[in-house]
Amino acid sequence: MRIGAHVDQEDPAAAAAAIDAEVVQFFLGDPQGYKAPQVPETAADLAGSGLDVYVHAPYVINVASRNNRIRIPSRKLLAQHLQAAADIGAKGLIVHGGHMNKSDDPQDGFDNWRKVFERMDCPIPVLIENTAGGDNAMARKLDRIARLWEALDGFDVGFCLDTCHAHAGGEELLGVVERVKAITGRIDLIHCNDSRDAFGSGADRHANLGAGQIDPEALLAVCRAAGAPIVVETPGAGQAEDIAFLRKNL
Repeated sequence: MRIGAHVDQEDPAAAAAAIDAEVVQFFLGDPQGYKAPQVPETAADLAGSGLDVYVHAPYVINVASRNNRIRIPSRKLLAQHLQAAADIGAKGLIVHGGHMNKSDDPQDGFDNWRKVFERMDCPIPVLIENTAGGDNAMARKLDRIARLWEALDGFDVGFCLDTCHAHAGGEELLGVVERVKAITGRIDLIHCNDSRDAFGSGADRHANLGAGQIDPEALLAVCRAAGAPIVVETPGAGQAEDIAFLRKNL
């Protein structure tokens, strides 16, 4: 079971060495913007590092949207980041499930997701991540994730399970791995994060392990059950301790 963290994109290998990480995740550019990905030389030269590499797509991507000014640039940006991630040897590209406006029919969002995979080649897996908030989100609740996976039937789509997002989104962590796998058939990556906020709050605010509202034993149980690589997306000052805690107890 390989364990690591979300690190700064400028020098992922150095960041990993500082916190004893075996896995790194990072952005390739501005996570809040639509600019094409930028690959620093230090991120492009990770092939011999021994690290497992994952890239997180920008937060602004929302391929589910009915708004052409959001959906079309989102598809383009997703394709660009997918290719850039493949070019540096990443094992997957993580992207949030997106959301619809309150009055929209969520089926339109599921259909828009299907069109992504009908029109885009995937040199590496796209890992759709569950999200914490939004009443009309595509991947907050398991019933919505089930409908999304129905729409994506026939495509090789991966899943990233975020513990903070599940907790804040109102999904009990006890047994969540089994419930997710019953829908998706797989969990490719765990984002092991504590939550600063209460169960069902809808707030996406991560905390270091043991410093938030989630029982550390529940976090360990999710990681054990999933058996997937683990990335902590916790505040940087405590990431080394979070990785050491997981390594000791797993």
